[in-house]
Amino acid sequence: MRSLELPMLAGHLALIVASLFTGAAFYVNFAEQPARMGLDTKALLTQWKPSCKRGYIMQATLAIAGCVLGLIAAWQTRQPAFVAGALLIVANWPWTVFGIFPLNHILMATDPAEASEETRRLLARWNKLHAVRTGLGTLSVVAFLMVLSA
Repeated sequence: MRSLELPMLAGHLALIVASLFTGAAFYVNFAEQPARMGLDTKALLTQWKPSCKRGYIMQATLAIAGCVLGLIAAWQTRQPAFVAGALLIVANWPWTVFGIFPLNHILMATDPAEASEETRRLLARWNKLHAVRTGLGTLSVVAFLMVLSA
């Protein structure tokens, strides 16, 4: 019985971490960013910049931790769904680097005093790109749930 406890611990921790990631991403997409969009464009960009930096650190850490825990659980149990969950959560890294960072660099380089309607349009687009992170996190949670409930 003891040999089953450790792999399930890693799997459960992977699920918890992936759920934290997904909850944070969901919050950004459906609460924080829409609320920010109600601000004037200068305030919108001013608030977005530090929020983006802090969110990146938190979500990057959670994505790596979820992947590592999922791979440990996969190695211990030989369950491919753990690998799937691990790959889905860590897929946020390349998506962020190639899909979101180019836009982040433009927005970070924009002086809030010079924020325009184009800045507002880019921030609305940013939220759509960020929604992919929410989707990848959700799929990771589903994969972990499937294997843990089997």
